[in-house]
Amino acid sequence: MNMKRRQFGAGALATLALAGCSKFRSYDGPEVTSLVLNKGDRSLFLLHGDEVLESYRVALGFAPVGPKRERGDGRTPEGNYVIDRRNPNSSFHLSVGISYPDARDIELARAMGVDPGGDIFIHGQPGRGVKKGKGPDWTAGCIAVKNREIEQIYAMVQLGTPITIRA
Repeated sequence: MNMKRRQFGAGALATLALAGCSKFRSYDGPEVTSLVLNKGDRSLFLLHGDEVLESYRVALGFAPVGPKRERGDGRTPEGNYVIDRRNPNSSFHLSVGISYPDARDIELARAMGVDPGGDIFIHGQPGRGVKKGKGPDWTAGCIAVKNREIEQIYAMVQLGTPITIRA
């Protein structure tokens, strides 16, 4: 009888310990109604109306000045987009997708004869086996934050939330 209790107790403790390490947080505060990224000062803000709920320091694409125009240019887009997908199995801890390229971006790229690229995310740090770029702005065009910060963003931001990315 004591052995069964000890086994149950050890199993319950292990389950609780794993639950405490989960990257999936819950959030029950005010709704995030928009995100604003100021590329110049590397700041991301989560807003409820005009109220700043959270702010983060970010890393950008390896060539951050100017708007993204084509695949491989290392730039982070500029403009108005929405959060359009969530990836719990991201190579970068967790990630939320940004709706780049939009129709305007595609048209500009077409006029230039280039591929606009895509797969722009707000994400955490690289997982095992994924190389991190060099320098303070190290992504291929995404917005990177610390892992604990993407956990918070992932919990707070819903699909369809607008994001404005400014120079």
